[in-house]
Amino acid sequence: MKVLLIGLGRWGEKHLRVLGELGVELWVADVSAARRAFAVEAGVAADQAVEDFRRALPHVDAVDIVTPAAHHLALAAECLRAGRDCFVEKPLTLTVDEGRRLVGIVAETGRVLQVGHIFRFHPVTTVLRERLAAGALGRVRYCTGRFAGFKRPRADVGVTQTDALHYFDLFAYLLRREATAVTATVRDHLGRGLDDCSFTTVDYGDVPAFVEAGYFAPGTYRDCVIVGEQGTLAADFGTSEVRVLANHHVETPSGWQAPEGAVESLKASGPEPLRHELESFLDAVTRRGHPAVDVQAGLDALRTVEAAQRSSLLGRRVTLAELA
Repeated sequence: MKVLLIGLGRWGEKHLRVLGELGVELWVADVSAARRAFAVEAGVAADQAVEDFRRALPHVDAVDIVTPAAHHLALAAECLRAGRDCFVEKPLTLTVDEGRRLVGIVAETGRVLQVGHIFRFHPVTTVLRERLAAGALGRVRYCTGRFAGFKRPRADVGVTQTDALHYFDLFAYLLRREATAVTATVRDHLGRGLDDCSFTTVDYGDVPAFVEAGYFAPGTYRDCVIVGEQGTLAADFGTSEVRVLANHHVETPSGWQAPEGAVESLKASGPEPLRHELESFLDAVTRRGHPAVDVQAGLDALRTVEAAQRSSLLGRRVTLAELA
């Protein structure tokens, strides 16, 4: 497999490492000479580190796009129309309108496009999905997700579109439902023109999910809770730990009681999520199959972000049906 990696920023460096470990013949493209030199030092052939990605397109089978979101549509469109399959890091595009255009281009070209929603490939997610499929919780009542911590803000998109987005997609995947409505409070405390703190309630049918994302809370939080009638799943993506709590309320003649149930603690294990994700993409390219996270899933997550932004602006609940 011959793969072109476009973008060698912080996250692009990780893609560079993993693609190298997967043994692909690697080309890289970046406008920065220093970043290209870094790739050569990491083992990329000097004549396969280029400034203009178009120089590499005739020589590769697939393209991995890890650039700021504003460039995703143009890059993916040109690569797809050149007959190359694409992996596009999340968010799929900068806007919903751009995302819809990319959906059309994928349909037009018939190429594989996978979106980089990495939480789907985390070992913790595998455990959560298995437990939910087994009916361990009974009917799901609600979910919570937190992607927060004191860190440098991303410069191309707001925190709802880069961090809360993880959970918007994850809960759709775990619950096997599309988002139907959103109520959100979104703030730009740093005055950059991009949100840096958001609290969002996403309704997946009759199951609400509460998602916090922001750059201010001390510490680092990558966790979620799924509460059902017969128990609860509490997961930490940072430590790969999942607790299965058999807690449920019991009605007695003297009123409702809350007995503590058994607690099962699990350590989720599996391949590195990014490796699992990129292997999945390369497999879809090889077998010409449907990607694990298709362009429509990427668009659905973007539509949830747009609904959150509109909800905060209007001060009311916004249904996904309102987004034309």
